[in-house]
Amino acid sequence: MRDETITAFLDQLAARVPAPGGGATAALQAAQSAALLAMVARYSDSAKYDADLMNHVITEADGIRGDALTLAEADAAAFGAVAGAYALAKDTDEEKQARSAAIAAALAEAARPPADVVRLALLLVSLAEELLPAGNRNVITDVAAAAEAARAAAVTAQVNIEVNLRGLKDPSVLGELASMAEVTDDVVARADRVVAAVREEISR
Repeated sequence: MRDETITAFLDQLAARVPAPGGGATAALQAAQSAALLAMVARYSDSAKYDADLMNHVITEADGIRGDALTLAEADAAAFGAVAGAYALAKDTDEEKQARSAAIAAALAEAARPPADVVRLALLLVSLAEELLPAGNRNVITDVAAAAEAARAAAVTAQVNIEVNLRGLKDPSVLGELASMAEVTDDVVARADRVVAAVREEISR
């Protein structure tokens, strides 16, 4: 996925194939958010800006971008495992039990990449909040774009977590993943505030 052209990825996304799907797009939204934040920080490089803050944003955002790409690939692989579990034989009681266990395990694993995307989205919106008052005003709209991309990543990941919860039985796994899905509400509220602040500034 890292080496594909945008056109090739979109062709796969549009095709009738199990993956990539919404989970991969959530991770890529997070990667775009990270790239935008790093770009704003790199434009904020003169003496009038806080160099320590900008270096912090660049380091964190560049790292998150790499992590997000890894999660996009992990999501595609996990979804393939879910499809494989559903394709298992179910002719006998033993096969049915084995298939059910395989599906539950695959769904639990499939919910983990989007849960990690929500964690990244929370980090990204925090970076956007730090950068908002301190970054180069000529590219301040890109902070809003980054916040909105983080918001989209979190919401898309949330629905992918929630759909996988339906097939899970383990209470501890259910609780862990459900609580991560709830973090999305915080990401959304904070991203909305960043976007509103930028819109107010550019309307003056």
